[in-house]
Amino acid sequence: MRITGYRTLTTVQEWGRPVGDANGVFADGVVPVPIVVVDTDEGIRGVGIGPSVEIERIFAAIDGEDPRAVTTLYDRMLRHTFKAGHAGPVFGTIGALDTALWDIKAQAAGEPLWRLLGGRDRRVPAYASGLDIGLTDDELVKAYQEYAQYGLRAAKLKGGLDIERDRHRLCLIRDVLTEAGQGRRPGLMLDVNEAWTRKQAVRHVSEIERVLDLIWIEEPVRRWDAEGLATVGRGIRASVATGENLTGLEQYRPLIAAGAVDIIQTAAVWGVTHFLRASALAHAHDLPISPIGNSPVGLLHAATSVPNHLTSELQDLRPPVGLTVDLHVEDGAFVLGDSPGLGIHVDERVIAAGRRPQAHPDDSPNVRPEQAGRRLLAEADGVPPHRRWPVAAPTPASRDNHEPDGQIHRTVAS
Repeated sequence: MRITGYRTLTTVQEWGRPVGDANGVFADGVVPVPIVVVDTDEGIRGVGIGPSVEIERIFAAIDGEDPRAVTTLYDRMLRHTFKAGHAGPVFGTIGALDTALWDIKAQAAGEPLWRLLGGRDRRVPAYASGLDIGLTDDELVKAYQEYAQYGLRAAKLKGGLDIERDRHRLCLIRDVLTEAGQGRRPGLMLDVNEAWTRKQAVRHVSEIERVLDLIWIEEPVRRWDAEGLATVGRGIRASVATGENLTGLEQYRPLIAAGAVDIIQTAAVWGVTHFLRASALAHAHDLPISPIGNSPVGLLHAATSVPNHLTSELQDLRPPVGLTVDLHVEDGAFVLGDSPGLGIHVDERVIAAGRRPQAHPDDSPNVRPEQAGRRLLAEADGVPPHRRWPVAAPTPASRDNHEPDGQIHRTVAS
């Protein structure tokens, strides 16, 4: 079997409501979802969800190779980005291709990826994560009531701009999940997406902990600030979780060495091989691991095979437009199916007929605000309570770093 080419597509996740974090909000709830499809000479196609930045250069590392040599090809892709570096969306492109290769390998074996990787239990524990900073209190309650119907008993709130609002909204989620769990105390987490200084983080979390018990605080300060993360960890009761934006094991090492992280996270778009390696590194230091991302399908399969998986993030309960996935959610867990590979089917006609993804405006969650980490008072001071968040205005559609949908980039004769 040989790799013969790839195609890039872009679909959208349609939330039907505002979604975002302390950095910004997609007001229309339409979030771009880039996809890479890898073709082989035997007709098996693999799917990876992630960007396609520098993909021509990266694809050259695997062009014409046997896709079943996945981990070796992963390292070849890293070597092909040696000079410029493999950080950011380039690392995401490697991850998307890597996930597609794992999909092909499992399909060729006629097994779901979770079984090929050595998993025994197809159930993957989950927590609810609504990207909910743009919701009113009533909308927040309604969203978590829906999560609760699927058995979710742990939840992560997006916050960091107004400590009183965060505390109030965490209590709302607690009450929803407590009622659904017939009085059992739920798990609560807070994610501020690197919005604070070290002292702000300790002060704000300590204030919340007077009322609530947090499982973890996520990215309280900048992702690379090992000393700062360790300082925060020493000043609060909650665990410190980080890692979704770290691109390579070398970026985890200083954090682990400094005792700066209690829960290792990896992003869904970084790929299966990275997750497996980060899991092994975390396990060597007796740390749990937790995948981040909306329907991190590849990492859900991989999570069944590692001994230190804690829980996986469940964002939208529906897949992106044009994708069907062989999994469902029940009793607070993802339940993986028996389809060979990842169990993802891509309907390119539906994607082509759907909404076009929008450009990233300056106040979207993907752009760090100018005053992030330098606010003396809450961002929401003087703003009506029901509109205490930055809202991204809709902008004209654009392709934004993606190739035209369905473009075939390279074909190698079998």
